[in-house]
Amino acid sequence: MAELVTSLRAELNRYSPGGKLPSSRALVERFRVSPVTVSRAIAQLAAEGLVITRPGSGAFRAEPRAEVPAPGDTSWQEVSLSGDGGPEVVPRTVDASGVLATLAAPPPGTIEFNGGYLHAGLQPERALSAALARAGRRPGAWGRPPTDGLPELRSWFAREIGPAVSGADVLITAGGQSALATALRALAPPGAPVLVESPTYPGMLAVARATGLRPVPVPMDADGVRPELLADAFRATGARVFVTQPLFQNPTGATLAPARRPEVLAIARAAGAFVIEDDFARRLVHEDAGPLPPPLAADDPDGVVVHVCSLTKVTSPSLRVGALAARGPVLERLRAIQVVDSFFVPRPLQEAALELVGSPSWGRHLAAVAAELRSRRTVMATALRSELPAFALPHVPAGGGSLWLRIPATGAGTGPDETAITSAALRASVAIAPGTPYFCAEPPAGHVRLSFAAVSGAAEIAEGVRRLRTAYEGLRAPAPSGT
Repeated sequence: MAELVTSLRAELNRYSPGGKLPSSRALVERFRVSPVTVSRAIAQLAAEGLVITRPGSGAFRAEPRAEVPAPGDTSWQEVSLSGDGGPEVVPRTVDASGVLATLAAPPPGTIEFNGGYLHAGLQPERALSAALARAGRRPGAWGRPPTDGLPELRSWFAREIGPAVSGADVLITAGGQSALATALRALAPPGAPVLVESPTYPGMLAVARATGLRPVPVPMDADGVRPELLADAFRATGARVFVTQPLFQNPTGATLAPARRPEVLAIARAAGAFVIEDDFARRLVHEDAGPLPPPLAADDPDGVVVHVCSLTKVTSPSLRVGALAARGPVLERLRAIQVVDSFFVPRPLQEAALELVGSPSWGRHLAAVAAELRSRRTVMATALRSELPAFALPHVPAGGGSLWLRIPATGAGTGPDETAITSAALRASVAIAPGTPYFCAEPPAGHVRLSFAAVSGAAEIAEGVRRLRTAYEGLRAPAPSGT
């Protein structure tokens, strides 16, 4: 189709504005393509504003566009955007660099070790297409849904969380990121501190800062957040919110130890604080993980936990369907903020999600992802230990889609920093995520995050690690002496 669009675009100058293009039949015969290809090409040109279509009459060259006026003076906006109410108010900043590190498409031919979603080969595209087709045939599929979400979908999420949660406790959201933004806005006023794991998910830090909150780091170890430091942080800051990823934490892959789970909830309850549980990786479990601990929300009689989960990570970036679960008066505030922000999640997406999770293909997909992620994780960990032994890999998780590595230092105590390694890797056509955006304060060491879920398979993982080794060795090589 691209060649046909290019040819037609080049020929448009032959026609005066309003001139009629050849018929679809003539274009089919001339270019030896199917009627569907012609239809799509004309639609592409119409979307570009180059042609207009009239049902029953054909396609015509559009009137030329008016010249875009020269830009005005927008410098006044710098003053306006910085005036957030006075020196006592925390200025709002919107830094999307940490998020874009996993969303931006790298140059062609680059191995994407920085991706945040499953590779297309792991996404259930056929099952999604079938689910969307079935959803479109449901009665009322394009009507207005309930603002809280379809009752059947709310009940499904509630069953996934645990028996202590009912469908009435669940709100359907436009993915996990939207749910986190709603929760943070609901639970803390601008200028307030919010406790976060260190390191943690950059997208959450970006949301917190954009909302005017002050992220305060609480260190972790191999067993998750350290309870004694969490208690100290609550006392020192007066915070009323703690954000945690207790299962396969991003980026470390750590899982909160069983003994710490009730301790964390008790500490938050004593501080009169909420715990936002981002349960993003439960459906990214690896085949060899063994039984998973239930969500923190499943062991929370007092309504301390606001639970966030999503279908996006294990399906497709475009199936932006997630859930917020909470109990008590806070649910009404969450509901109100969500309605004000977005009204509701589009009903066709909710119907498609219901069709997907209710189909026989859902269980097969989860099993296939679990097996493939285990295999890819093993391949990447083995390759890193062989090719880049100086990079510390303290933890190999049994869930999630990435590994967290500490950058080596030289004997003098310093070595190539994250920026140098990330840039050198990109020059070698492999994209990696630097570690600094995962910290809300000064990082204790340099790190990089490598995704094994976003690439095509074992061969690409091996090639990517080889390129990364070459890039790192190039940084370590001594500079040529001057003449």
